[in-house]
Amino acid sequence: MSFKVSFSTRWADFDPNNHMRHSAYNDYAAESRVRLFNAYGLSLAEFNKLNIGPILFREETDFFREITLSDDISVELLLKGCSEKGERFKMQHKIYRGDGQLAATINIYAAWMDLGKRKLTGAPKMILDVLDQLDKTDDFELIPLG
Repeated sequence: MSFKVSFSTRWADFDPNNHMRHSAYNDYAAESRVRLFNAYGLSLAEFNKLNIGPILFREETDFFREITLSDDISVELLLKGCSEKGERFKMQHKIYRGDGQLAATINIYAAWMDLGKRKLTGAPKMILDVLDQLDKTDDFELIPLG
């Protein structure tokens, strides 16, 4: 499944040079992940009931085109990697300007944490189902554990 979400940028996203702040790209990527899971019934409240939450190990951004004040953007999410039981996963976020030009890619490496035990845990079936449905990158990898 393809998952893409659109946003209208905000004045607060920009620096004095009228360029979107580097950290704003990451904020939109994070918001896209929240909206992905929410679209499949996994709201933040549901994550709290499951006593599970995502943690990031790494977040890397490559910038290609400028996003300027008043540009609308869209973020496409792709699965870049996943361990067999979904304990760890990688996602790629493609951020497009309103004119369709690829502005940036953000790759994350993440895992699921049991919020009570504060330890890494496997993903419940509901989460695995969402990840499994996402379109995969051409370089998708099965993440080995151990």
